[in-house]
Amino acid sequence: MHLLMILMALAISWWLRHSWSDCQATWKQRWQRTLFFFLFPPLLIIMTAIALLCMGPQGKMGGLQAGWFGYVLALILLAFFAALCIKLAWQGWRSVKSVRECPVVNLAGRQVRLLDTGALFAGQIGFWQPELVLSQGLLETLSPAHLETVLAHEQGHYHYRDTFWFFWLGWVRSCTAWLPNTDALWQELLILRELRADAHAASQVDPLLLAESLVLVISTPPVTSEICCAALGSSSVARLEQRIEALLEQSEPTSESHLLSWHSFLLALLPLITVIFHS
Repeated sequence: MHLLMILMALAISWWLRHSWSDCQATWKQRWQRTLFFFLFPPLLIIMTAIALLCMGPQGKMGGLQAGWFGYVLALILLAFFAALCIKLAWQGWRSVKSVRECPVVNLAGRQVRLLDTGALFAGQIGFWQPELVLSQGLLETLSPAHLETVLAHEQGHYHYRDTFWFFWLGWVRSCTAWLPNTDALWQELLILRELRADAHAASQVDPLLLAESLVLVISTPPVTSEICCAALGSSSVARLEQRIEALLEQSEPTSESHLLSWHSFLLALLPLITVIFHS
């Protein structure tokens, strides 16, 4: 019975991810839809594995005998997910440690870390309290007006704590890399994150100047890992047109965090209910 539960959870997760397709909708609808397809499958798998661990390898459920195979498989899944989390946390900590070795400079009343490279880079690096990192090449290339738009964009990432939340979303991505459309959903989340930060910046600075800064920064190769990093050039060149159009049209995404129809995620908790039927 335990093995059947895991197989059902895997089949549902595979079907959900496979059924996802990109669509044209409002920012809020895209955000909610993408998060559901990205988060629900791994949540269902994790809840199923936790339910099986709570039941144990002995007993019966629905008249069927439980066994060690499903129990051990659930344990392996959870151990694998935990190991991935530890690995990403270690890599993120190394990134933060590396950043803290960079000198601190005052820029427009803000303390920023200066990265010694000619590439154009600006990003928040860290977890809940990230640090703003700018490259020497960025400071030498951008005008003060353009630099102000970059700072406003990165302030948007800080405001929404993107480095913290996307660390966990990145963990989910690693755990479900074997499911279909994982990378496509991840790229969609990245562009939605950048659109939100762009909208936050556009409410404070000239959107046209921000668009010009985007063209300059995204055209250069990335210089850091995406782990615990929310940078101006996080999205690909292919998505640049979408961001610029949103800025020029001033189609601002919803700035407040709306409830993401969390009741739909409650279905992923159904495996926990099966524990009461185990004897």
